[in-house]
Amino acid sequence: MKKRILLVEDEKHLAETIKLNLEIEDFHPIVVYDGASAISTFKEQRFDLVILDIMIPNIDGIAVCENIRLHDSDVPIMFLSAKSSSEDRILGLKKGGDDYLTKPFNLEELMLRIIKLISRNEDNPGSESVTEYTFGGNSANFDSYEAVGKDGKFSLTKKEALLLKLLIENKDEVVSREKILQTVWGYSVYPSTRTIDNFILAFRKYFEEDPKNPKFFLSLRGVGYKFTNPA
Repeated sequence: MKKRILLVEDEKHLAETIKLNLEIEDFHPIVVYDGASAISTFKEQRFDLVILDIMIPNIDGIAVCENIRLHDSDVPIMFLSAKSSSEDRILGLKKGGDDYLTKPFNLEELMLRIIKLISRNEDNPGSESVTEYTFGGNSANFDSYEAVGKDGKFSLTKKEALLLKLLIENKDEVVSREKILQTVWGYSVYPSTRTIDNFILAFRKYFEEDPKNPKFFLSLRGVGYKFTNPA
């Protein structure tokens, strides 16, 4: 069976060139040109690799990568980017990328890296991420959506589980409203600034001993939200 590759690249001439070379190497590429299409396509189909440009319309490649990682911790992701600084490369890898290739690049090198990533993933099929997290006397399972809070066991909604996982994966870092809405909801603009506020209030009700004086779920006015797990 041909390996399926999701190619996300808004430069159509470059996308067609990469697509042709992937087909020559006997891969099955699916091409999309923006972030929203990348997220929806990934959720609807199965892929063995994602090739992801960072500077794409409506939802950037970093947010697309974070969204994919909330749903699939194993699929290899290769970033393509005109940004070549070490800071950009580190950010891409930190946010869930497996490889980072700067433009312009050699097509032969791209193909070799693709083959290596797919082969490495096949050789290590058990590289699963942690699906459960414990903080204080609380816990959450991101597969079953089951949680334990201050009042005992309960079930998280899917969006609650995705948002909680995103905040925990970025522990001690401020996550902006825009980043949350792009990653969890797939929006490129806010539907409402209150949408996430209500989720944070729910998390405090579930997990904080004193919701009015939270120690896990912090809001930074005008900036975003931060999860901390103090000793």
